[in-house]
Amino acid sequence: MPPAYNPSRMTAVDTEYRFCPRCANALQPREVKAGEPPRPVCAACGFVLYLNPKVAACTICTVEGGIVLLKRAIAPEKGKWVFPGGFVDRGEPVAAAAIRETREEVNLRVGLTGILDVYSFPGQEVAVVVYAAHVLSGRLQAGDETEAVKAFPPEELPWDDLGFDTTRAALRDYLRRFYPRVRAPRQP
Repeated sequence: MPPAYNPSRMTAVDTEYRFCPRCANALQPREVKAGEPPRPVCAACGFVLYLNPKVAACTICTVEGGIVLLKRAIAPEKGKWVFPGGFVDRGEPVAAAAIRETREEVNLRVGLTGILDVYSFPGQEVAVVVYAAHVLSGRLQAGDETEAVKAFPPEELPWDDLGFDTTRAALRDYLRRFYPRVRAPRQP
């Protein structure tokens, strides 16, 4: 059975790093464990640079019956609609990051209902934890990395203008769970 990850993508990423972060000597691709892709290894001190994915934490919540989305004001996917979320800081609990990012991006303080799912796709460098959430307080308002905010009725989600595979997948799951009568368009 082939590996679930994309070894060719991992090799491409490996070439981005040329020097050891510990001793500054050259990194060279080397198979560390049989069956895994080559990893950057320091020829001098033996340090192995594991290129693990980043983790993002997001929420899907509603205001007055509409699903809260924001239009991104920054790359990647600038100008596209997504739900609130962002990267988890080192040492920060994932749930706390989801709450923090929602407040920063759309000015809503939320409580988490539960994890909708964890999303990752071959070749992508981010694993995304998406929570279902409920609004505790705040007024829907764009944050500094947000071009616009809107609460879309579930039947009127802007499917053609969504950013990220995760956004589409999670919104489909959210609709199936919380709005079973609303049908998302077929996946491309």
